[in-house]
Amino acid sequence: MPRFLPPTRLTGATILRDGMMQRRSVAIADGRITKGPLPAVNLSGYLILPGIVDLHGDAFERHIAPRPSAPFPIETGLRATDRDAAAHGVTTAWLAQSWSWEGGARAPEYAEDLLRAHAAYRAEMLTDLRVQIRCETHTVNTAERLLSLVEEFGVDYVVFNNHLGEALAMARDDPDRLAAGASRAGRSPQEHLAQIHAARDQAREVPRYLCRLAEAFDRRGVLYGSHDDPDGNTRETYSLIGARICEFPTTRAPAALARAVNDPVIMGAPNVVRGNSQAGNIRAVDLIHDGLCSALVSDYYYPSLAQAAFRLVDSGLLDLPRAWALISETPAQILRLADRGRIDIGKRADLAIVNEKTRIVEATICNGRITHLAGEAAHRFLSGETDLHLAAE
Repeated sequence: MPRFLPPTRLTGATILRDGMMQRRSVAIADGRITKGPLPAVNLSGYLILPGIVDLHGDAFERHIAPRPSAPFPIETGLRATDRDAAAHGVTTAWLAQSWSWEGGARAPEYAEDLLRAHAAYRAEMLTDLRVQIRCETHTVNTAERLLSLVEEFGVDYVVFNNHLGEALAMARDDPDRLAAGASRAGRSPQEHLAQIHAARDQAREVPRYLCRLAEAFDRRGVLYGSHDDPDGNTRETYSLIGARICEFPTTRAPAALARAVNDPVIMGAPNVVRGNSQAGNIRAVDLIHDGLCSALVSDYYYPSLAQAAFRLVDSGLLDLPRAWALISETPAQILRLADRGRIDIGKRADLAIVNEKTRIVEATICNGRITHLAGEAAHRFLSGETDLHLAAE
């Protein structure tokens, strides 16, 4: 793990602080935002913004298996994911791992392998990487196994989703897709179809299963929500059992219901950058316009987070402090991380340093440690023109 920066004051930049863009300095010592005269780095021409808090991302899958038939060790994928996140201003990130009857990289066995690799990699981490479990609703017989895993590895965020209807429709109408899904899971089409039918046969036990998990999560302090809610009734059901976080609602109705009862709504930043959902669902910008989106997440692409914030600014929909809050302060509040998401005395020194002209993240500081450094910002930190001397590793 990299060392803390020596006590440092970043000067000359425009800083997001107290909900406003301000010309002032930021002092860092022992991994925290502090105050006082310290050796300075001149960052004129840059924006200093709170480090990005990403509540849901599955880009790690691409780093582990860049091609479906060419997987690499999980540790290699975690290391690449770590650096990918840091290069785009992310300082805290949840890796969204499925727990499903679907098999392959979505199987419980794979989730267990990922969490073991994640625990082994922890001492090396640059970014604060955590694991979110995406629990398929029709996995009734795995309750003890899942709760044991949550306890052993300190999983702090779970979402429920139900892709069974989609799978049943695929089995009925699209045998080629069924065969492709079976191949990814390492099964024959007949074996995969049998798994789909076995999941369907659990339907009567699902409500009791979800309530049991919800009660266990409450006891352990695990936050939980739902994913891909298609309608208001589905969202209401989840909210009533305590699954308050609404991830990626596919239509306006579940988002509106969630906000009506003060449940947070999370949408994908790629949806904002591209202007629509790649799956054909509701546009994130429409929910943001209507005040129905609480936070944005990377979904499958880390660069989209900062790009989405600036896209919202350029469109006139939000100013930069409010746009950036969608990827920093509000996500931290949703996951109850009081020590990050804002630049303030005593908070973690989690910072994204952005070139004001190019809007490229040229430096990321996570918990007072440099996790990414490039471009002109690297010259500012490392040149002899500053009175800061970095400790040699």
